[in-house]
Amino acid sequence: MSFQPITHLRHVDLAVPDFATQRAFYGTTWGLTEVANDSGIAFFAAEGSPEQYIVRIREDERKRMDLVAFGAVSPAAVDELAVRLGRAGVQVIHEPRALDTPGGGYGLRFFDPDGRVVEVSADVATRAHRKIEEREAVPVRLSHCVVNSRDPEGLRDFYIQNLGFRLTDTLYSTHMGDLMYFLRCSPLHHSFAIARGPHVSLHHASFEMRGVEEYMRGTGRALRAGTRLTWGPGRHLAGDNTFSYFHDPHGNTVEYTTELAVLEEDLWHPGRHDVDDPVTQDQWGTADPMSESVAKEQFNDPDVLFEAPPV
Repeated sequence: MSFQPITHLRHVDLAVPDFATQRAFYGTTWGLTEVANDSGIAFFAAEGSPEQYIVRIREDERKRMDLVAFGAVSPAAVDELAVRLGRAGVQVIHEPRALDTPGGGYGLRFFDPDGRVVEVSADVATRAHRKIEEREAVPVRLSHCVVNSRDPEGLRDFYIQNLGFRLTDTLYSTHMGDLMYFLRCSPLHHSFAIARGPHVSLHHASFEMRGVEEYMRGTGRALRAGTRLTWGPGRHLAGDNTFSYFHDPHGNTVEYTTELAVLEEDLWHPGRHDVDDPVTQDQWGTADPMSESVAKEQFNDPDVLFEAPPV
């Protein structure tokens, strides 16, 4: 079996100019729980998740995605990953070490080919969490993260070859070629995906709800709060999951979802799905048809590359 150190998606970290507005959105409208806040940095957990936090907000004059963090199977896997990345010539921000973020742990950070910061960690302490009750419309966990890339094929190969991700499905167009690659690190259909975009940026971060009832109630709460709905409600074909895409106060796309497919990995063969087929984008037919204007909603602003390692 090939080297597969990654177990799951831990958190997505965002830098924003208007810290107070962003903090209020994730803690009130979006249904997360603020667990720590110190000098312009706030950490938000999902009530149903053992992760210490799933979103970190940091105040900065420039908006960007600070990093994406994944869990590793063990400290030994973190060490082996560091060795493999070094051999591959990957730029490492810091070698494996004790982490000083909530929950501690042992991890390293490095740049992927797009200049995006990636953290991989093990032995992070779990957080006391609880069962989300019926009709309780708060996220259970962070489901997946999708990024935009000018070179999605190269980025796909990097995550497969270096981090042990597996290709699950591909979205394509007969006119534009491959548009999105869904990657998995567990039996879940995808924890990470790469979209073809005009620049490096966050495409969307997705938050799992308890079920369809809770997903719809969360969608309604966000709408009543005046949050801009950019696409949905609907149900994708690839992943078979529901979707409601919103913009947070800084224009990052965030999604409520549920019922992401769980695969029999030994039997799965990657599929190819034509985006020009309306069923590919929305099996229900309840969302607006995919169009250039809808696609552009997820391009986001270009990420500003780091002049120094992020805090």
